[in-house]
Amino acid sequence: MRNLENDYISPQVISTGKKHRIIFIDLMRAFAVLQMVQGHTIDMLLSNSLRNYNNPIFASWFFMRGMTAPIFLFSAGAVFTYLFRLVNKPFNSNPRVKKGVKRFFLLVFLGYLMRYPTATIFGFSQVTELSWQTFYAVDILQSIGFGILYIIILLYLGEKFKINDYIILSIGAALNFILFPFFDVINWAGFLPVPIAGYFYKGTGSNFPLFPWAGYIICGGILGSYLAKNPMIFKSAKFCINMFGAGAVLVGIGFLAQWIESLYYSSLSPFSSEPHLIFTRLGFVLLLNSIVAFIALKLDNIPKILILIGRNTLLIYVVHLIILYGSAWNAGLDIVLANNLSGWQSIGAAILMILLMTGMVILVNKFKIRNKQLVT
Repeated sequence: MRNLENDYISPQVISTGKKHRIIFIDLMRAFAVLQMVQGHTIDMLLSNSLRNYNNPIFASWFFMRGMTAPIFLFSAGAVFTYLFRLVNKPFNSNPRVKKGVKRFFLLVFLGYLMRYPTATIFGFSQVTELSWQTFYAVDILQSIGFGILYIIILLYLGEKFKINDYIILSIGAALNFILFPFFDVINWAGFLPVPIAGYFYKGTGSNFPLFPWAGYIICGGILGSYLAKNPMIFKSAKFCINMFGAGAVLVGIGFLAQWIESLYYSSLSPFSSEPHLIFTRLGFVLLLNSIVAFIALKLDNIPKILILIGRNTLLIYVVHLIILYGSAWNAGLDIVLANNLSGWQSIGAAILMILLMTGMVILVNKFKIRNKQLVT
């Protein structure tokens, strides 16, 4: 199997020119993929009667699950931009441009392939309207693909108009986030084909429309550019403190924005896609990165299994979702177990799924199955 690969980050290349590994990104990647696996597994299996947002245990789990996607998206942007800027060449001669465009097509293709509505290539006569809607829905793979394409375009514009990375990427992210609350209330399907409308809002069933989700990828690009332009800065305690401070400020803004929103709306869900959550999620990602970066200051290496898990993120993503939810070619566990298990049973199943995915990546490494890099 030609490596579905990696992730959003390649451990072989998450290093400086002196081969110093950026340990905290390795750790964040491993944390995010394990969070993803347990989150999907428990969410699919846990009985609806146990989903009580007033229960602090469930509320904490649900909050952390909501942080998984921002962590992935942020990391994807950070790594792609980091690798892009390590190549000290003009845009038109930078090999990362071509690789990034290839990744864009690969991710979008895989995103749709996983939701393909029929087991035959062209036999669409039995496909239901619901199946088509599911196929057209934009998921995280498409969002990452377009986010990488956004970064490429922004870096091109930055070079053309002599604007530094921090400014051009900040403008791109800000526009994405600012447009989100306006785009989210527009009925895009009323004047655009459903497959296209799904990229702009949730109304057609998309889980990760580009607004606001691609903004997290662009924000990650800011960190990636900074790491590339400041070698070994990640070994500095000041770097960790500054990132923690930035995260704390954003979380504070998120709470303030939530209070302001509450003045205009009668009810707000702390787990929804309200605009204030953009600040809260981005701030939380920075806080978590800063804490992990601080822990990693004294580390020169980490267990190889964590690197292997991160190296195969895309493979893990595809396989565990196929097991849980099936595909056009196989049935998933959701047919017989969806929302049927107790809390302890769901936790046990999540642990089992993590062990299964870990065993899979060990075998991939043992038999030298080459994974196709996702952003490198």
